[in-house]
Amino acid sequence: MRDNELQYFEEILLTRKIQIQKNILGVESEINQLRTLELNDEGDYASVSNEQMVDNAIGSQQGLELMEIETALAKIKNGQYSICEMCEEDIGFQRLKVKPHAKYCIDCREIAEKNNA
Repeated sequence: MRDNELQYFEEILLTRKIQIQKNILGVESEINQLRTLELNDEGDYASVSNEQMVDNAIGSQQGLELMEIETALAKIKNGQYSICEMCEEDIGFQRLKVKPHAKYCIDCREIAEKNNA
């Protein structure tokens, strides 16, 4: 991969990293606010509990994406970016445009998904 392409993806990854960090802080703030609410009945409790579960799920998913982004940024630095972790072939440019922190090429992603299902 050319240097200008690596720089392009590094900028995308860094921008997404900052956004996720802001999102995670926002979710943590919302959860803390929910904890301070006075709950008057079971309906209030159920509503707050549901919101907290959704916020936790979002935070968890974003935490995973953040780790994948950190890994991709490290790969850019060590020259391993855009190489499939399974077959060691290049991950296509178009695939990386859709998911810049992709670990697998399209074929290997399908295999990995079938194995996890």
